[in-house]
Amino acid sequence: QVRLVESGGGLVQPGGSLRLSCVASGSIFRLYDMGWYRQALGKERELVATISSGGSINYADSVKGRFTISRDNAKNMVNLQMNSLKSEDTAVYYCNAKFGPMSPSWGQGTRVTVSS
Repeated sequence: QVRLVESGGGLVQPGGSLRLSCVASGSIFRLYDMGWYRQALGKERELVATISSGGSINYADSVKGRFTISRDNAKNMVNLQMNSLKSEDTAVYYCNAKFGPMSPSWGQGTRVTVSS
């Protein structure tokens, strides 16, 4: 498995922006399918956005047009730019890495709170 470390969470007002980053260990990052998931208090973890090793991108309907996922294979990094944040975006955000049949790896999470 790969080690993932997220950063960039915090407190932001509604309508504001945050940029989350996830750095992965290892030398084959470019082969991983990467994703961002989130879990709000009392709710199940849900997909936010994914980006495949080939660059294909998928978003949850709730974040389309507001969030942008990107990856930098040279830096072993995947980012999530979050704009026009809403209170319902409040959650712990987790980075996820998948490679073939191996079990997916998860980061420790970074908390995002959207509140005035």
